[in-house]
Amino acid sequence: MNYISSAQAADRLGLTVRRIQQMCRSGEIDGAVRRGRTWCIPEDALNDRLSIVSGNTFSLREPGISYRSRKAGDVPPAADVRLPLPVGISSYREAVTNYYYVDKTLMIRDFIDTLPKVSLFTRPRRFGKTLNMDMLRVFFERSDEDTSVYFRGRAIWSCGERYRQFQGKYPVIFLTLKDAKFSTWAETFRDLTDTIRQEFARHSEVARSSRCNDFEKDFYHRVMEGTADEAALSRSLSVLSSMLTHHYGEPAVIIIDEYDTPIQMGHLHGYYDQVTEFTRNLFSGTFKDNHCLAYGFLTGILSIARESIFSGMNNLKVHSVLDRRFSSYFGFTADEVRQMLDYYGYGDHLEEACRWYDGYHFGDSEIFNPWSVINYIDEGCVPLAYWQSTGSNEIIGEIIAHATPEITENLRRLMQGESIAAYVDTSVIYPDIPRRPSTIYSFLLVAGYLKALDIHVQGDGNYMCRLLIPNREISFVYEKEILSRLQPPAAESIALAIQQAVISRDTRKLQEKIQEYLAETISYYDTGSEAFYQGLMIGLCAVLNNRYIVTSNRESGLGRFDIQLKPLEKGLPGFIFELKSTRDQEADLRSLAGSALQQIRRKDYDTDLKQAGVSAIIRVGIAFCGKNVEQIAED
Repeated sequence: MNYISSAQAADRLGLTVRRIQQMCRSGEIDGAVRRGRTWCIPEDALNDRLSIVSGNTFSLREPGISYRSRKAGDVPPAADVRLPLPVGISSYREAVTNYYYVDKTLMIRDFIDTLPKVSLFTRPRRFGKTLNMDMLRVFFERSDEDTSVYFRGRAIWSCGERYRQFQGKYPVIFLTLKDAKFSTWAETFRDLTDTIRQEFARHSEVARSSRCNDFEKDFYHRVMEGTADEAALSRSLSVLSSMLTHHYGEPAVIIIDEYDTPIQMGHLHGYYDQVTEFTRNLFSGTFKDNHCLAYGFLTGILSIARESIFSGMNNLKVHSVLDRRFSSYFGFTADEVRQMLDYYGYGDHLEEACRWYDGYHFGDSEIFNPWSVINYIDEGCVPLAYWQSTGSNEIIGEIIAHATPEITENLRRLMQGESIAAYVDTSVIYPDIPRRPSTIYSFLLVAGYLKALDIHVQGDGNYMCRLLIPNREISFVYEKEILSRLQPPAAESIALAIQQAVISRDTRKLQEKIQEYLAETISYYDTGSEAFYQGLMIGLCAVLNNRYIVTSNRESGLGRFDIQLKPLEKGLPGFIFELKSTRDQEADLRSLAGSALQQIRRKDYDTDLKQAGVSAIIRVGIAFCGKNVEQIAED
């Protein structure tokens, strides 16, 4: 009897793998047999709905599992030894051959269905951009090797001959600029020269081709010898694509991965004008009116404004985090994460993975952070903020430095789990930061710190959105990389001490640290209203966001409490804070704090915590006057 996998059955029936597995478990597919974590499905059981497998071999594959070609009738072995996770793997060949691979090859189908001349995909760092671009390279590139073996059994291969005819058809130019991180233009230009030279060397056949003219060969040798100047190098990809087209008789596919890395570094280190001028000239010759271009692909974090980099490129199609097309191909979908967790024996951790790494909305797709999911599983499902420190974040510091008071308040609100309405322009340029502080929301969205809901396209092609933090991991990252920059240096250490005091229920230390914060970080003339002190306390409580839900001015019992801390972990106490303030320097602050505590009791502000099942509740009345504070607490 011939067996196929659930993935193959899903491809042929047009269903999801999850649905096929459900059918196997429920007995809807006769003769389906479980081998370890793999379902083996008799071909005959699918009757006329399944295609006949031609020849005497076929690939048995579960999602991400690459079984070598087996004789028809063989049953795949039990999954005692699981494939390693592709931590940091950006080579498509390596990923599909040796690691668990989440199949994103239908991206090729969706591209071929529309065939835009030049496509730009913008996504946050570590969301699979380089791996997908390498997949496109392996698929399209003509080679002495039969590279179709890397796609047989994948989703694209079952789409039919119309799509297969593109495989291995074109010469391909591939550059990745993700490592172009230097502090001077001279260093950056040397690195770009070396990167381009390496790609020229990969196509050394054109230097010997009888179909290329002497001018092209002379240009080729100048690049290889390192004597091409800046003007010549800006034409290099145009010339190489011409040589490849002459040699192979087919135009070239050109892929530039992480195109905006040197541009960001140029902005941070003072050579922005030089790097943008070079990039504009390079892209113009490569992608604009280049008759030797079949298709072009670019990736980056930002979609730099057309007038800055892509001047005159009316053939460019941008696919940002807000666009629907290709929305599911960068990052993991819920089904893909579920299958991965099941494969590694962690199926019961799906809810935790959702809390920590789900929540991104790209177009109409709900997406998990792929880097974090892979590391989460690789570490035995220990929930940590794996995404932090995976890239350079100097630009965040500059953005925060130009934040207005209103923007600062909105950033704090986001940390409290609230959403804000904002105008989003996905085609910003770095010099906009000091001129237009509101661009912070656009930067944070495209960089992966926020997600967008309720998206409305505006007449100028930009968007009005509701923005919020996507998941618990980003709450940690947001706190470390954004909120910490909003506070004076002394405030950060004090805020951490306040966090420790809250968790340990040390109300005396809590009062001491609030007093210390007031003394070291604010001016007496800034103080006064209760609203001021409430905002201050909410900001200090922000560091607790990963252990508490921090809310303010919400109805509970017979009124509205000032601040509530609802624990996210069992064993932690809940807190209710009621604040009072006065300008009278002779006032009895302890008595005023006592009246605040009585108000908590009288109006049953702890009702919400009790209904949530919080057993230990600490009620705190706090009174402020200038830089002085008194509190009374009870549990």
